[in-house]
Order: sequence, then C-alpha cells, then structure tokens
Amino acid sequence: MACVTPYNGDMATVIREATPADVPQILDFIRALAAYEREADAVKATEADLLRDGFGPNPIFFCLMAEEDGAPAGFAFYFFSYSTWLGRPGLYLEDLFVYPEFRGLGIGKALLQRVAGIAVEKDCPRLQWEVLDWNTPAIEFYAAMGAEFMDTWRNVRVSGEALHRLAGLSAERPEAAR
Repeated sequence: MACVTPYNGDMATVIREATPADVPQILDFIRALAAYEREADAVKATEADLLRDGFGPNPIFFCLMAEEDGAPAGFAFYFFSYSTWLGRPGLYLEDLFVYPEFRGLGIGKALLQRVAGIAVEKDCPRLQWEVLDWNTPAIEFYAAMGAEFMDTWRNVRVSGEALHRLAGLSAERPEAAR
C-alpha cells in the first residue's frame, strides 16, 4: 500500500507486510530502536530467531515495513493478545520505530494507522503498547493519535534466573525443555 501524506508531498511512503527477506532489516530496526532507548546491548535476537518465530507455519509475531522512496524507513512489530474481560483478541504493538532521518514525514503515523486498521479488520476492540516515560516526542505523538495512558497500571516482568526460580527450575534448563 503506498500513501502520500501531507507531510511528505510527492514522496511515496509504502507500508507493506514484512517477508522473510526483510529479516536483516527488521533486526537492524530493532537494534536502532534499542540504541535510541539507551539499551543497545540488550538485543539478543538473531535473524534465525526472527525467521523461526515470524515466518513459519504459525507466526508468533507480525511486522510491517515502511519504505520512503524505496529506502527502509521504519517498522511496526506486533502480535495478538487476548482480553478475558472483553472476550476478544487484542493487538499488542511491541515496537514502532522510524529512522531519525525519516521522522516528521508522517511515516510513524502511517504505520500506526495501518496497525490500527489491522486491529479493526481482526475485530480487536483495542490496540495496546508501552512507551518509556522519558520519551516525550513519542508520548506527544501518541496523545495526538488519541491514545489513553494507563497510569494506574504497572508493567510487570519476570525474566532470567527469577523466571526459572518462579517456575521451580534451576537457571540451567535441560536442552529438551528449550
């Protein structure tokens, strides 16, 4: 899908579904986002991980690619969740990122609009994501898009050794359990 936005005039922004050939670029976007979020060393994902989990017979995630005049510009990485209260699937946006040189052209908005369109097409009553509290440009962008900030909810995560302890397992998992 190509769209010309008021921000980019005659340049065509293409938003399309990712293919296996996009995996190296997806990983580059992930690394660039991690660097922007001050966690450059936190990315452990590999191309093999992304190929396995996003492009097999039962994908765990989905990805949209944004191109500006044929150049990779940004991506949206998402998966489906489920609301027990609503009895409906939801769409969770894991990552939305646009390279700095392409910001201000409407690409982030186009990606978010397409993700919202997918949520509507799949009959998801909500689209949800997180934003770092110091990322003022993103917070302002999301607020302008009509996002509701869930300040009374806290993000909770258990990982690594704590996850294994919680599961009653040692940190060293048997190969068969992986």
